[in-house]
Amino acid sequence: MVDIKPYTIAVDDHHLEDLKTRLSLAKFPDELDQAGWDMGAPLADVKRLAKYWQDSYDWRNAEKELNKVPQFVTDIQCDGFEPLAIHFVHVRSKVQGAVPLLFIHGWPGHFEEVFRILTPLTEGGDGIKLPAFDVVAPSLPNFGFSEGPKKRGFAMEQYAETMNKLMLKLGYNEYVTQGGDWGCHISRALAHLYPKYCKATHLNYDSANPPEFLKNPILSIQHALTPYNPREQHGVVRSKWFDQEGRGYSQLQTTKPQTLGYGLADSPVACLAWIYEKLHDWTDSYPWMDDEVCTWVSIYWFSTAGPAASVRIYYEMIHNVDGRKDKIDQKKMRAWTPGVKLGFSHFPFDLQVRPSTWVRTLGNVVFEKEHNSGGHFAAWERPDDIVNDVREMFGKGGGAFGVVKGVTGYIS
Repeated sequence: MVDIKPYTIAVDDHHLEDLKTRLSLAKFPDELDQAGWDMGAPLADVKRLAKYWQDSYDWRNAEKELNKVPQFVTDIQCDGFEPLAIHFVHVRSKVQGAVPLLFIHGWPGHFEEVFRILTPLTEGGDGIKLPAFDVVAPSLPNFGFSEGPKKRGFAMEQYAETMNKLMLKLGYNEYVTQGGDWGCHISRALAHLYPKYCKATHLNYDSANPPEFLKNPILSIQHALTPYNPREQHGVVRSKWFDQEGRGYSQLQTTKPQTLGYGLADSPVACLAWIYEKLHDWTDSYPWMDDEVCTWVSIYWFSTAGPAASVRIYYEMIHNVDGRKDKIDQKKMRAWTPGVKLGFSHFPFDLQVRPSTWVRTLGNVVFEKEHNSGGHFAAWERPDDIVNDVREMFGKGGGAFGVVKGVTGYIS
């Protein structure tokens, strides 16, 4: 299509100079003795990363690596909102009949998370022994190199509408999704709003409520009578930790994102510390390299809408600013969705690690896999696990095999 244009990441030199200037003028707080990670990102770590970001990190080299993956931009307009230029990765498999897969990132993630699963899914599947996929990985509105709205009320309905319209514009009248964090929530919104197009979702995030007897009598009895297995026992501890020690960011971003935004937009050190804390706390001892962290945070710092825009999604999901009926909120996203098949990959160091009986209240769960390691950013931390699970769910013999009309991922 003429209005789908190739996109090359190219940050202006003056933005790079501005970043280095701001980093050189950074004023750091003090720190209590032996604070470690208990009170947030340690001072020594943030100082080291800030200095590396200023003096040694090569954004131009990072740009070169990012631009090796085919990227595009196109305008998508949600009803009642201005058109937005949406940035996305799009790689088609050479296999005719590849399954269209929409990868949806979360916060504080971005489109780069798809990079480690992109080649295995699009090229690793030969269409004979392993299924092949076409992969689309957008920058959500307000994230990465997509534009953001200027009008309030851009909530779950609009994120789902943007994703669905993008897939339809690319010629995919039916598709499947993969995601965690907001990728999970937006996939759930797609299942509620667009089941005609979104046929199945594979999720690596356990956002669900315990079964209720009146709604889920069999699951409720099973949950009451069946002891938790080791994964579920660990999940109780991990989820409790997150609820007690890790939710502060969410409360702030859900209630006062503008106030937080002044720090994120003005101070690269604030942006770095705010995101780096999550990269550390939300992963399973993943060995982050300084270059990885700097690229990850730079995508936020250089983002089209600015780093402050990315946190507004929290506010908009909770607040019904325009009084819409049947708003897609957390309660709605955790309601049963008939007709859309679900799959779950459970990782022990995610933020919410729930029992199987909980996630089975969401819909027709046709795939589940427990993993012994891994955290919140599964596609980045444990790409082989995500690839294998997606292949198993959508491949021959899988619970979602043939779910997209006319394509199976295999050569017919």
